[in-house]
Amino acid sequence: MHGLGNDFVIIDTRENGVKITSEQVCAIADRKRGVGCDQVILIERSKNWIETNLIRIYNPDGSETGACGNGTRCVADLLMNEDDVDDIVIETAYAALNCFRDENGLVRVEMGHPRLEWQDIPLSKSYDTLHLPLEGDPVGVNIGNPHCVFFIEKEMSDQELEKLGAHFEHDPLFPERTNVEFVEVLAKDHLRMRVWERGTGITQACGSGACASVVAAIRRGLSARKVTVTLDGGDLIIAWPDDNSPVSMTGPVAYVFDGRLKPL
Repeated sequence: MHGLGNDFVIIDTRENGVKITSEQVCAIADRKRGVGCDQVILIERSKNWIETNLIRIYNPDGSETGACGNGTRCVADLLMNEDDVDDIVIETAYAALNCFRDENGLVRVEMGHPRLEWQDIPLSKSYDTLHLPLEGDPVGVNIGNPHCVFFIEKEMSDQELEKLGAHFEHDPLFPERTNVEFVEVLAKDHLRMRVWERGTGITQACGSGACASVVAAIRRGLSARKVTVTLDGGDLIIAWPDDNSPVSMTGPVAYVFDGRLKPL
């Protein structure tokens, strides 16, 4: 499945309880020798919530991540179709997320409350997360995973995005590495974002990154509370009604194919 070109191999382990190694994740995600994807997602039975499913999300380098907005939307659509319902709760390593079917086939996920303190990003030491001590004056946000959001004047090329994204992902300021977003403010209700994802690289879209970008823009006084975020793969609608509300993300999902993986 994919959400705006951010693509996933989704493996349902609820019946057979299959486990997966980081080496197997790398093999599946390999676009030359495997299926190819931005993330591998496992659906499991939750041990913490009754009648709730858990998803585990893995990057192509084999590392596990706490949240993926586009991936959660895809799994939510899959499970809502399975149960013939219009809302569902999906547990992630970050939080239990409420998911809903909206009009025109779009899926909305409440991505939870952003974490804004330095230790919650996390940073290597105490800094003001609204103005991180890096060239370009980025904002730090955690919404399931760490994000470093830069506001720029013109769209960034692939070459610049790859160079700067890889550099800041591994900056010592981020002990768990970070996703890196470069954002243009086109209007109060419209942002343009390109993203370098931790452990993945350049992707067509990043749901948690879009949420983090809107939170950063609101904190800087640059945007409204409901914003269209245009990514390489298309548009997401992000809303943060007030500081005490969860951030919501609405967008499309698409099925690519079903299949069976031979034992790796």
